[in-house]
Amino acid sequence: MKTRFLALAALGGAVLALSVSDRPYAAMTQSTAQPVLPGYWEYTTSAVGVRDTERKCVRPSEINRFFGGLSTRRWSCTYPVREVGGGNARFEGICRDRKNRTVRVRLSGTYRQESFRFTGGAQLARGTPYLPASITATRVSADCPAGAEYF
Repeated sequence: MKTRFLALAALGGAVLALSVSDRPYAAMTQSTAQPVLPGYWEYTTSAVGVRDTERKCVRPSEINRFFGGLSTRRWSCTYPVREVGGGNARFEGICRDRKNRTVRVRLSGTYRQESFRFTGGAQLARGTPYLPASITATRVSADCPAGAEYF
C-alpha cells in the first residue's frame, strides 16, 4: 500500500509539475505548434490502478504552466528533456517532494488546442522498472462556471 501511495503521489507530482521551467511556452515550441487554450479544463491522472480527476479554470496567463503539466504543491520537478512542437510532446526529468524523495519521470504524447494526453511512467528507485502513468486533459468549456476553482 505504501508503494502504491508513493507511486500515485509521484505520478501526481510528476505529471502535474511538468511545467517547472523558466522558459516561456513560445521558446519551447516550433512555429507549427498549437498552444492549448484557456478555459475550464478537466484532467485525469492515473498510476498503479488509481485514478484522480479534477476540474480547474485556466486563465490565459496560466497556459504555460498548465500545458507544461499542471503544477502541484507537493512535488518540485525539473525537466532537462522537454520537447514540445508539432502536436507532440516529450518530457523526462526528476521530481522531489518536501522530504527530498526523488522520482524519475518519463512522459510523452500528443496535444491539440483543447486536449492533451501524456503516457509514460514514474521510477520510484534507480534500477527499478517505471510504473505506468498517464494524464489526460480536455477543455470542457471556453468559459468557467461561477465558483470554479482556478489553476
